Order: sequence, then C-alpha cells, then structure tokens
Amino acid sequence: MKILSEHLEILAAIIEKGGLTEGAEELGKSQPSVSRTMALLEDRIGLPLFEPGRRPRKPTEIGRALARLGQKIRTANQEASLLVDRFRQGLAGRLRVAGSPIFMDGVVARLLADFQTQFHGFQIDQTYGYIDTLEQGIRNGGLDLAILPLNPRQVPDDMEFLPLLPGHNVIACRAGHPLTRTAKPSLAETEAYPWVAPPANSPLHKDLLRILDAIGCDNFNVNFSGGTLASIESVLGGSDSLSVLPFSVVFLSRGRPPLAALPLKIGHPDRQLGILRSRASPCPVAADRLAKFLVGRCRELEFQMELQKKSGSDWPSRQHK
Repeated sequence: MKILSEHLEILAAIIEKGGLTEGAEELGKSQPSVSRTMALLEDRIGLPLFEPGRRPRKPTEIGRALARLGQKIRTANQEASLLVDRFRQGLAGRLRVAGSPIFMDGVVARLLADFQTQFHGFQIDQTYGYIDTLEQGIRNGGLDLAILPLNPRQVPDDMEFLPLLPGHNVIACRAGHPLTRTAKPSLAETEAYPWVAPPANSPLHKDLLRILDAIGCDNFNVNFSGGTLASIESVLGGSDSLSVLPFSVVFLSRGRPPLAALPLKIGHPDRQLGILRSRASPCPVAADRLAKFLVGRCRELEFQMELQKKSGSDWPSRQHK
C-alpha cells in the first residue's frame, strides 16, 4: 500500500492547528480540498483518522501516528527548501580552493576560517599548487578559485585575476635576533647568518636568489630548505637563520617566539597575491561570495599593515625587543 507523503503532511497540519479549516489556512489550501484529501487517505488505509462525532476533531491512534510521520516529512521538506535557497543565494555549498603553500598557510587559511565563522554552510576543500597546476585545475573544472602571487601580465586570456595584496617581501627572522638589536642593519650584515630557503619551485625561492645576488653573496649558507611554512617558522624561531617571506605572513605570524621583519629594503616583487578564476564558465555563486569576502578582508589587512608602518613600529621586530 502506497501512501502519498503530501497526504501525511496535510494530516499533520490539521492536527497541529486543531481543525480542517485551520489546517487548510496553514497550507494555503481550501477547506473542501483538504477534507477530500483526508477522505482519500482514510479509504486508502481502511481506518478512520478522527474519532466520529467529536468537535473539535480528535485524531484516532492511527491518525496521531501518521501525523507524527507527516510532521517529519513536512520538516524535511522545509529544510530541503531552505537548503536549496541557501545554495541559490551562495550561502552554502562546497568550495574547492587551491594556492601557493606559503600564502595559503600564512594568510589565506586564517581568512577562510573567518569566512566559515560568518557563513556556516560551507565545506572548503583546500589543496596546494603553483601556477601550472592551478591553471590546469581551473580549466578542467577541478577548482573554483586559485589564490597565488602573479604578475598581471601572466594572467591567461581565458581567466581573470582579482588582486588581494601587493607584492611585499621582507627578510624574516626570530624576534630578538641579533640584527633586530642593530639600529640600522645593512644587507651586508646578513651574510654572517645562514638562510632558510623556501621550496625550490616557489616564487619566494627566486626572490631569495635575487636578494642574495643583490648583496653580492655567491656562497650563501642554506641550513634548511623546502619545508612548509610551519617548519620554516620553527627553524627561524629556534635559530639565528634568516629567510625571505611575504610581509603579510610575518605580520600574521603566531609563532613562539614570534617572527620579526628586518627593516631592510630588498625591493618588491613584480607581482600581487590574487584570485585566479575562469572567464569561460560562470563563477558559482558561493565561489563569488568567497572571492568578494577575501578581497574585502585583504583590504582590511593591507590597511592594518600600513597603519603599523606609520605608527613608528614599522616592523614586527620593534614590538619584541
């Protein structure tokens, strides 16, 4: 015997509201149509749903039991409708995001946590990659957004690039490093210390080589290379090593001890951190919401970093002397 779920929902509304007329009003139906539906349901099950002659109507035992099931169905339908609305409005869904490891761990992951705090219905699948794999992921539909440092001239014609943060690297070290206690350290003084090299295939590694070339250091000492941001921070925090990191990563560092940035001019990289996404296919509403959120939060972060520079405590090292 097949019972229509809609009939059970109507029964639940009648019993909840206390009568046929009230139940019909709740459902936006006419009282005669609701009455016919209940008659059909009684014919189908072969049992009365309401005790005869009782006003207001009192449900029978089977009527109450079926109404409980109808209420569950009604609640599930309401939840399903709400879920569909949230997906349509970009308030829920699954987001596939990938980016360069240092930025993803040092900056973007914190912003993604803020995003999920504000919007609770999202599952974020995050992976790592550099330009070649990220472009491929966007083109084959495996990624919604890629977040990476890029020169605008490198943006493929079939993609668009939303800038997040300007390129700004610093020479990073632990707070309390000997060079942080020097009034005006020079680039030449960095030659006395070992270096932590970012992953060899990363843009930061090229930046490190450029800086060392500018110093005129041919035989620089690398005592650690190729690690994650967490391992780089650990090595820097536990030694007198130096490294090249984005200023935003150092600014947001929560290491123990915290990281510092030496007040040395090393030149800014000719690229920006930004969001790469497809022009060819429409951006999902949820991904567009995340992109706008990241743009807004990065503007706030850039403003905070500029305030620190103007406050007289230009570099994190000044805060930990």
